[in-house]
Amino acid sequence: MVVPNITSEVHLMPSKAIKLDDATYGRLKVLGAARQRSPHWLMKEAIRQFLEREEEAEHIRRDTLERWERFEATGETVSHDVVEAWLETWGTDREGKCPTP
Repeated sequence: MVVPNITSEVHLMPSKAIKLDDATYGRLKVLGAARQRSPHWLMKEAIRQFLEREEEAEHIRRDTLERWERFEATGETVSHDVVEAWLETWGTDREGKCPTP
């Protein structure tokens, strides 16, 4: 049986440093022990979740600005009555797509 060379199969990622105060690192160690995860894993997961949340917020911000620019250029809007009628369908089998100009 041939045993693969593990070091040649692992894609090494360069490490990055983050400076934490002792209290924060202590909290990470306690939570990591409770979750059976390393402080390193918790930090990576926290950063991943932060990036996903902030990237989505940035997408929404850009989309809002584009819509505002389109409104300023065209003056097109969706009336309150149309939006209200659409909202009345939420949670029903008649729910439709968000009305757009």
